Amino acid sequence: MLPLSLLQAAINRQIIVELKNGETYDGILVSCDGWMNINVKNVKCGLPDGKRWVLIPECYIRGNTIKYIQLEKDVIDSVPEPAPIQSNNNNNNNNSHYEGRGRGEGRGRGDGRGRGRGEGRGGRGGDRGRGDRGRGNNRGRGRGRGDNNNRGRN
Repeated sequence: MLPLSLLQAAINRQIIVELKNGETYDGILVSCDGWMNINVKNVKCGLPDGKRWVLIPECYIRGNTIKYIQLEKDVIDSVPEPAPIQSNNNNNNNNSHYEGRGRGEGRGRGDGRGRGRGEGRGGRGGDRGRGDRGRGNNRGRGRGRGDNNNRGRN
């Protein structure tokens, strides 16, 4: 059961929402969206000190401020079970729903090395430049020293 499907099943029912700042909202759930933003009507808002309550006809609560939501007990029984995902191919592989994703064999250079100074990236060492690019006498030798004939000059 997914949290959003549980919220969808709780529409037009009584809920209690506690926010990260300590405020509580007790009212009837009107709507919710994919980011768990909710609209609540006939709201009693409890301030963090717990001593004062404010009546609000309707309010909007942003999903990332919610600490928890308390629902009626019978809401869980009314949530429809999600349909199983069916694969187009007939493999018995457990990870068959991941096939066809991505652009190849992972990210990066492909040989297990990460970024950094290496072949073709400048750096120090002999003849590690970018081929025939560049200007001047050290044409094609990147930022490094180049070959041994070029010591002392960058």
